[in-house]
Amino acid sequence: MKKNKIVIKVKKRLSAVQIIALGFIVLVFVGGTLLSLPIFSRSGQSTPFIDALFTAVSAVCVTGLTTLNTALHWNAYGQLLIMILIEIGGLGFMTMPVILYFILRKKITLSTRILLREALNLDDMSGAFRLMMYVVKLATVIQLAGAALLAIEFVPEFGWKKGLFFGLFHSISSFCNAGFDLLGDSLTPYQAKPYVLFVIGFLIISGGLGFIVWQDLLQFKKKRKFSLHTKIALITTGSLLLGAFAIFFLTEHNASQLTTGTNFFDRLANTFFMSVTPRTAGYYSIDYMQMTNAGLITTIFLMYVGGTSGSTAGGLKTTTFAVLVIQIVSIFKGRTRAEFQGRTIRNSTVFRALTLFFITLTLCVLSIMLLTITEHIPETSGIEYVAFEVFSAFGTVGLTMGLTPELTGIGKVIIMLLMYIGRVGIYTVGFSLLTKGQKQQAKFKYPDESVMIG
Repeated sequence: MKKNKIVIKVKKRLSAVQIIALGFIVLVFVGGTLLSLPIFSRSGQSTPFIDALFTAVSAVCVTGLTTLNTALHWNAYGQLLIMILIEIGGLGFMTMPVILYFILRKKITLSTRILLREALNLDDMSGAFRLMMYVVKLATVIQLAGAALLAIEFVPEFGWKKGLFFGLFHSISSFCNAGFDLLGDSLTPYQAKPYVLFVIGFLIISGGLGFIVWQDLLQFKKKRKFSLHTKIALITTGSLLLGAFAIFFLTEHNASQLTTGTNFFDRLANTFFMSVTPRTAGYYSIDYMQMTNAGLITTIFLMYVGGTSGSTAGGLKTTTFAVLVIQIVSIFKGRTRAEFQGRTIRNSTVFRALTLFFITLTLCVLSIMLLTITEHIPETSGIEYVAFEVFSAFGTVGLTMGLTPELTGIGKVIIMLLMYIGRVGIYTVGFSLLTKGQKQQAKFKYPDESVMIG
C-alpha cells in the first residue's frame, strides 16, 4: 500500500512534460545498461558504459552518431536491441502504453491522454489516442513496405536471413530518421545504385513530414482541404529540398567523390540524397570531408532546420523556421501580424518560434565553443569540423566529419546532451526543469516604454 501511495504522489507531482523528459532518460539508461553487457558485442566482452550509453542516446534520440561501428562492434542481438530503441525513440515512448491499452482493450485514462497531447505536440486532448493509433498503424505500413523494397536489393546480396534483417533495420532507421547502418560505411557502397538511395530517401522524407501532415494528405479526398500546419510544412519541406538540390548540384561537381562507373543519373540520385539526408537522417553516400565550403554550410543549415513538428525528426523544425520567415515578410510588408494564405498566425506561436530560434542557436554556439576547447581539431580542418558535429547532434541527424569516434569523455557528454535536447525538444526540457512554468504569470502589466533596435 505504501509503495502505491508513493507512486501516486510522484505522478501527481510530475507534470506531463516532466514525465516525457524523464521517460526518455529512463529508456536511454536501460538501453545503455543492456548494451554494455557482453552478450550484445561481437567480441563477447563488456562494452565501456560511456560508449554503450552514447549508442543508446543516439538510438533513442534517433541521431546515428556513434563512437563504435554498429556493423562491426555489435552482434545480431546488439543490432536488434538498437533497432528496438530506434523504433521506440522515433515514434515516442508513449506508443508503448497506447499499444498495450489497445491490445488489452482497456479504456485510456485522462493522465495518459494528457501525456499523448504533449508527446504529439497537440493543442487539445480530443483525438489524441486516435491519432497515436493512426501513427502506429501508418508507421508500421510504411516501414514494412520500405523493408520489402530494400530486401529486393539486400537479399540477393546478403542472402535471405541477413538480407531481410538488413531491409527491416534500414527501413526502420530511415523512417525514424536515425541514420544507423549495418553496411559499415553508410551508403557509400551504393553510390551507383539509385534504387537504394531513392527508397531510403523517400523513407526519410516520410518520417520527417510528420504524422499530422500524413493524416491530412490521406484524408484530402474526403476533406478537400489542408490545415495551415500541413500547408506550411509541405511548402517549406519542398522549398528546402529543391533549394538544397540546386545548390548541391552546382557546388558538388567534384566527380572524385563518386566511385568509378557512376553516370549523370547516378550524380542526380546522389545529389537528391544529399538534399534529403541532412533533414535529420544521417545516412551519407559521399565523403563530407571532400565537400566544398558552400556545400558544408548548406548541410549545416539543413541540419539545424530539421524536419516537421510532430515527426520522427529533430532540429528547429520546418514549421518553426517558416513562422519566422512569415513574420519577417509580414514586417517588410508593413503589417504587425504574421499572415499567410488568408490566415493570421497567433502572436504566442510567433513568440514561441523566436524563443526557440534564439535558445537553440545560443545552445549550439556555446557547444561549439566548449568542444573547440575539449577536442582536438586536425590541422587540415577548421571550426567547421566541430560546428558540423554540433548541428548534426542537435538536429538528431548523425552526419559526421570524423569527430565523434575521437571524442573525449567531456565531448561525449556534450554531444549526448545535444542529442537528447534535439529529440525531446527545448521546451519540454525547459518546462520539465522549471516546474512552475506558466502558473506564475503576473496579474498586472508594467507601463510600456520604447527601446531603440536595429
